[in-house]
Amino acid sequence: MGVYAHPDDESTCAGGVFAHYADQGVRVIVVTCTNGEFGDGPNGIKPGQDGHDIDVVVATRAAELDAACRRLGVSVVERLGYHDSGMPGWERHARGEVFSTVPVQAVAARIVDLLNQHRPDVVLTHNATADHEHRDHRHAARATALAVAGSGAKLYFSAHGAAHWQRLRQALPQLARPKSQKQCALDLIDARITTRIDIRHVVARKRAALFEHVSQLGSSLAGELSLDQYEAVFGVESFIRVDGDTTGNDLFDG
Repeated sequence: MGVYAHPDDESTCAGGVFAHYADQGVRVIVVTCTNGEFGDGPNGIKPGQDGHDIDVVVATRAAELDAACRRLGVSVVERLGYHDSGMPGWERHARGEVFSTVPVQAVAARIVDLLNQHRPDVVLTHNATADHEHRDHRHAARATALAVAGSGAKLYFSAHGAAHWQRLRQALPQLARPKSQKQCALDLIDARITTRIDIRHVVARKRAALFEHVSQLGSSLAGELSLDQYEAVFGVESFIRVDGDTTGNDLFDG
């Protein structure tokens, strides 16, 4: 089971392992916490700009998520239906409470219900300790960690550390180098990685799943990469095992 903040996070963070394990007969469940209201609208219209229609964005992103998950062999898609928080200050454009302000215990309780329903052996989510990440990512990860505690499932955080960003800068030299504080945080992520999965045999499907989120490609660095570049950057997916010291190349080990 993967628990992610927005439609398209499932493809970016773990699309390769979903396809890899689905091909082995593993039942894959994707949980998306928000509807992605503050994503780009059709034709690249940004939140707050004239013509950005939240209803259209939500419907578009829901269809894109379904298409991406079909590409990856996902068995079940669960939607929690929270309102995307967007960037700080965007709340004024929201319809009601945004995800990052919902008490983490309330979100965790809903994830517990899904854990009881689906009984996953492995749960993947964003990195709860990466303060530089989107606030919805952190909130989803913290709620997931709270929900998984005591369940017996193995919990992993996605790990996009310094090595990942170095590969991306090699493919896209125009990217600025991170400031020293962020570089230290990225180095720490790399130091904590426990599990690396070679997904080159399914990387074309991971990329195709990302490209199903066509409305968001204008804001995606990965969307600028050729297939060869994409494989060089995303051909290995890395994870941090939480409360476990297993290392290797299989999420089910240990």
